[in-house]
Amino acid sequence: MEKADIKSWNQKELGGFLASLGEKPFRAKQIYPWLHVKHAETFEEMTDISKKLKEKLINTCELTVLRQEDVQCSEIDGTRKYLFALPDGNVVESVWMKYHHGNSVCISSQAGCRMGCRFCASALGGFVRNLTPAEMLDQVYQIQKDTGERVSHVVVMGTGEPLDNYENLLKFIRLISDENGINISQRNLTVSTCGIVPAMYRLAEEKLQITLALSLHASSQEKRMELMPVAKKYEIHQVVKACRDYFAKTGRRITFEYSLVEGVNDSNEDAGRLGALIRGINCHVNLIPVNPIKERDYRQPNSETILNFKNKLEKYGINVTIRREMGRDIDGACGQLRKKFSERQGKI
Repeated sequence: MEKADIKSWNQKELGGFLASLGEKPFRAKQIYPWLHVKHAETFEEMTDISKKLKEKLINTCELTVLRQEDVQCSEIDGTRKYLFALPDGNVVESVWMKYHHGNSVCISSQAGCRMGCRFCASALGGFVRNLTPAEMLDQVYQIQKDTGERVSHVVVMGTGEPLDNYENLLKFIRLISDENGINISQRNLTVSTCGIVPAMYRLAEEKLQITLALSLHASSQEKRMELMPVAKKYEIHQVVKACRDYFAKTGRRITFEYSLVEGVNDSNEDAGRLGALIRGINCHVNLIPVNPIKERDYRQPNSETILNFKNKLEKYGINVTIRREMGRDIDGACGQLRKKFSERQGKI
C-alpha cells in the first residue's frame, strides 16, 4: 500500500487522517508543528506523541525530506544555490538570496520543464514530473535549517512552470502561509508563469494575496514566439489581458519579467512596443540582463543599452528596475546546476 504524504496536508486534513487511524483528531495539533515549524525529519523526533502513534505513522505515512546534494556559495553577495535530491532520486534547484528587506528563497515547482523557453537551462533535459506540496515546502525548510536564518519571501520561479502544477502549487501556497506553520505572508509570495492563460484566470479567482509575475520577455507576438514556445498557444495580447484581469480581481500589482538579450529584444523599438503593450496596467517591470548558458549564444546588452531601455519605458509611466544580479559567480541561472549534475550522472 502506498504511504500517505503527511507533509502535504493541512491541519484539518491531518486530523481527518488521524481519526481514520482511530486517533483523536486533536493529535493533529501536536503533529502539525513538528512537520511545519520544527521541521522534524523522522517521526521518532516527535517527543510528545505516544510510541503507538509513532508506529502507526511510520507504517502508514511518508515524511518527505530533501537531501542536500550540492551547494554553491557566491563570494560576491553570499547567494547560495542549492541542489536537492528528491526521495525518488530526481534533483531540483533552489536559491537563497539575502536582501535588505529579508531573506528570499527561489524554489522549483517541477523536476524539469516542458515549456522550452530558449534562454533557460531548465527545459534542456525535458520534463520529468511535478513536485508535491511537501517537496516544494521542504526546499524552504532545508534552506532555513542550513542557513540558520528565517525566510521572509518566497518566489516560485525556479525550475518548472508553476501553473503547470496548479493543484500542488495552490496547496503549497496555503500551507506556507498557514498561521499554524511557517506563516509567511501571502503578500511575500510571488508565483511566476510563462503565460498559461486559463490557469491565470483561475488563479485570479482563488482570493489569494500573492504577486503574479509574468515572464514576458518580448514586445511583440512574433518575437515572443521565437523565445517562448508557449506563445504559439497563448497570444501575447491574451496573456496581457489575463494580467489585467488578475489585478482587477485581486488588487495585486503585476510584475513583468523581461530578459534583455543583445540584438534580440533590446532595441528602442522593443521598448516602445512594450510600453504601449502594458501601459495603463498597475505593474512593475523587472529588466533582467540575460544570464548566458553555454547551449545558447545569447549575450547581455551593454549597460548603456539596458539603461536606455529602462528610460524609454519610464516615459510611459511604468515602474522599472534593473534586476540586481545575484550569484553571477556561481550557476545562478535556472537549471544550470541541475543540468551539470545530470550530465555527471549520465542522465542527459
